[in-house]
Amino acid sequence: MAGSTFGNIFKISTWGESHGEALGVVIDGCPAGLKLEAKDIQDFLNRRKPGTSKFTTPRKEDDEVSILSGIFEGKTTGCPISLVVFNKQQRSADYSEIASYYRPGHADYTFDMKYGFRDYRGGGRSSGRETIGRVAAGAIAIKILESLGIKIDAYAKEIGGVSIDYNNFDLKEREKNPFNMPDSKAASEVEELASKKRAEGDSLGGVIECQIKGVMPGIGETVFDKLDARLAQAIMSIGACKGFEIGKGFEVASMFGSTNNDAFSIKDGKITKGTNNAGGILGGMSDGSDIIFRAAFKPTPSISKMQNTVNKSNEEIEVSIKGRHDPLVVPRAVVVVEAMAALSLVDLIFTNMTARMDKIVDFYKN
Repeated sequence: MAGSTFGNIFKISTWGESHGEALGVVIDGCPAGLKLEAKDIQDFLNRRKPGTSKFTTPRKEDDEVSILSGIFEGKTTGCPISLVVFNKQQRSADYSEIASYYRPGHADYTFDMKYGFRDYRGGGRSSGRETIGRVAAGAIAIKILESLGIKIDAYAKEIGGVSIDYNNFDLKEREKNPFNMPDSKAASEVEELASKKRAEGDSLGGVIECQIKGVMPGIGETVFDKLDARLAQAIMSIGACKGFEIGKGFEVASMFGSTNNDAFSIKDGKITKGTNNAGGILGGMSDGSDIIFRAAFKPTPSISKMQNTVNKSNEEIEVSIKGRHDPLVVPRAVVVVEAMAALSLVDLIFTNMTARMDKIVDFYKN
């Protein structure tokens, strides 16, 4: 299957299915000497694993990572890093019924049209469990970024139409509620709404916002590999993501040049900007400001509420989806957004090392 590899220099390939034996990732291009142990990766996998609250799928998985290669005596060797997480709680029988019809909002129909058949057990490669490999690899990318003083934080900005109030913003609060919202009041409102929709057999969508601090200016390539273009590709590749914007995003369409442009000035001897409508990226390259983007995620399509669809015999039918599903994907997608942002940045930072001849001479001559 094409399309399972991401990156040019820091490159990852994810593999595995929701109800297969295991899922994992191979990371190529990680420099030698990075301190890394299983716990560094496990901490991130724990943030996305199922069964952590009544608002996630009841499927219970430890999602325990095993490092198969590329690490020796607590450091990366420069060779490919292979990571695996074994599935332990598959209940494929829950999905046998859907082999004969196409679930609304899912990839069932498109997989059949492309390949002529599909792995219907939990969605196969289109399942949210595919993100295990992304998050595991992203944990390594985040370690690299941390060594450069770069910090990535994502959180749920809005769920089901309930948005956070930036006057109440507290990133620590994100860890205290099951919705990854940095606003306790908004989280309480979402809990009430999510409980209501869950009881009705329905689901919720939302918006994840991500802030990246400490990125040096000049990261990103011109034309096709712009930083914002690569971030958009990375985030839009996450299942259920239906929209992406950076900085003021779609709001710029109603602004004027005089209000949208970020004026430059000097502060403490350094070039800075008075505003950050551009979201930290100009001409496809980082400008040294915080990079801020948002991603819209659709409601979970697997709902028990009755829906209309068709089967393989071209008959119109009604279905109620059974199985173990998240009533909303946003909380568990937060760490996936962080991972994909980190993977994009590391790859472009490594690419940037060959952008200037003087830097190459400095590296090899000094």
